[in-house]
Amino acid sequence: MSNFTDLSTNGVQSETNQKLDSLLEPYFSQHYRERCYPGLVFQQGKRKMVQINVPASDFSALLQAQPATGNDPDSGKNRPEVKGHATEIKTYIIDRVRKNKSWILGTLTANVSPEKIKIIELGRGICLVVIKRGVKLDITDGQHRKSAIHELIESTEGELISNDDFPITLVIEGDFHQCQADFKDMAQTRQLDKSLLLSFGEFEGQVGITKIVQEKVAIFYGKTEKIKASPSTKNKLIYTTNYIARFVSCVLAGDPSDDLQDYDVEETSEALYSCLNQFFSECSSTQYIANTKNEQLTIDDVVAFKEDCLLGVSVGLEVLGRLLYYTYSQNSNYFNQEQIFQLAQVNWSRDNSLWKDNLIRIDPNPKNPNKPYKLTTTPNAVTDAVKRVKEKLEWVSGY
Repeated sequence: MSNFTDLSTNGVQSETNQKLDSLLEPYFSQHYRERCYPGLVFQQGKRKMVQINVPASDFSALLQAQPATGNDPDSGKNRPEVKGHATEIKTYIIDRVRKNKSWILGTLTANVSPEKIKIIELGRGICLVVIKRGVKLDITDGQHRKSAIHELIESTEGELISNDDFPITLVIEGDFHQCQADFKDMAQTRQLDKSLLLSFGEFEGQVGITKIVQEKVAIFYGKTEKIKASPSTKNKLIYTTNYIARFVSCVLAGDPSDDLQDYDVEETSEALYSCLNQFFSECSSTQYIANTKNEQLTIDDVVAFKEDCLLGVSVGLEVLGRLLYYTYSQNSNYFNQEQIFQLAQVNWSRDNSLWKDNLIRIDPNPKNPNKPYKLTTTPNAVTDAVKRVKEKLEWVSGY
């Protein structure tokens, strides 16, 4: 099958391109003082829309956002900008470009009154869009992307994206209230769960290590929810990818939000999953769950583990991760096996007095009188629990 380059040099294709050039050239010549873009016309929701691609050099002058200000939603066509979000997008682009890696921003949506543009239809949905000088396209969806791109183009690093183009869906709409309604309609997307975003993340840093660990550590394999925000007990799932990602960062960096960009994925993962398999196989609280495959577990097994063992919930994993951090030497990529063994001897059940008044509080009105334990997940509770275990194991402050 011919590739794109082959097609462009093929005699028949070349002749076709020449015919297309001769068709378009008069229009570009006629409107040389205006901005012209090839486009695709389509109908949606009883309105005409056009898809165009705008080069970076035209972007800032062509698009504008009209966010509401103060307490007056009718002062703009979309919401006030969320502080810092545009900077996050800009940082993402710069970071990817500098690393010579691919990046992507979704299509922006803008609106314009029909009298402010000219659409020359060429047949079969193909058109030429002529936008008069001084006309601005109002952003309907993508105001933060617009701000990020604009700031980057106008900065000293603008050349990083100088050869890029940005797709825009242009809604031919001049009614102010309809534009506001369009923004509301397009904003009604469900926020993606953190586990799903991690599962589709690039194979590096925290994401790469997490993906390996959840496949190589027996207690995680087949028992981890990789899509949704919480694990389904009926599917015999105990953890989520997000739980494990935070746990991994705790173990390696002492911080659940660390992205671990400076860690070698393969080497670090191997040391980590060896450490974890040792711990979970030696710990009496986790041995059965770790050594039993998902299909062999019962729902009652999973329920009991989540209710009785702190290592069946995210806060328990965080405490373990912060403790394992004291056993890890990043320079040598080594975990102290003696300390791992010591941690495995700790009783991780909720009824252990070790966790009283830190992770566990006694509920005066429990639903189940036999299990009057109330789980506390605050940062102070985690810190206190870690301190209590270190004291019990007589780990000196240097650990």
